[in-house]
Amino acid sequence: MHVGLVAQKDNSRAVFLAATLRRRLRDEGVAVAVDATTAEALDVDGAPIEAFDACDLVVSIGGDGTFLYAARGADGAPILGVNLGEVGFLNAVGPDEAVETVLDEVAAFRAGEVSVRETPRLAASGDDWTAPPTTNEVVVQGAIRGPSGGVDLDVRVDGSPYSASRADGVLVATPTGSTAYNLSESGPLVHPGVDGLVVNEMCASGGMPPLVVGPDSEITVDVSGVDRAVVVGDGRVLRELDTPTEVRIGRADSPMRVAGPTSDFFEALGKLD
Repeated sequence: MHVGLVAQKDNSRAVFLAATLRRRLRDEGVAVAVDATTAEALDVDGAPIEAFDACDLVVSIGGDGTFLYAARGADGAPILGVNLGEVGFLNAVGPDEAVETVLDEVAAFRAGEVSVRETPRLAASGDDWTAPPTTNEVVVQGAIRGPSGGVDLDVRVDGSPYSASRADGVLVATPTGSTAYNLSESGPLVHPGVDGLVVNEMCASGGMPPLVVGPDSEITVDVSGVDRAVVVGDGRVLRELDTPTEVRIGRADSPMRVAGPTSDFFEALGKLD
């Protein structure tokens, strides 16, 4: 078995737990890889995060941001999230249970009894490009936000016109991502048991309210009124485009796969206060 470890950057607790897990896993005869940043903190050899898709299990130690970083590299490999106290919608395991839970997953893998949950990811594309899948959201916006930074948007859902407005941008979120950037833009919370996507215009002038559409819907965003548009996924720039341009957003072919126990959605909501 091959396990990848990713610890939150500049977090001594995360690094200490990564060292403990690495030692215990190696004692169990498990091959262990750590990402380059974690490896530097541990003074061991590391592996690029892009290689973690070859792992049988990836363990993320930190908060939701660390989980999203690990998910980009895992790209289909099951991920188990260890929460170090932040708002942990993606991380269901506490630090005190981390070693036992990871070793339980190793035992389940060896017995052929691993249980994995799949959650949708998003993919943005244009006429000649497709961006890497994202877990939380895709945002289409101008090069800057705020005063004088708006863009002209035409938004269609499965080809039907939904909204035309001047806005900072438009955000499309998965249920997982509804608690992240979408929430800060006054979008709705979506329970993880609901199968759908959120379409949310950001600071729109004359736009429509946020909309939840079917999970297989394609959202098309036509952008004009500025020189450049930016496609952002899970907080990082995926593409810069000349305008006018069209961006299509829909469910990615490959979902995210989550291992380990399930977090309590409503308990995690309480940490938002």
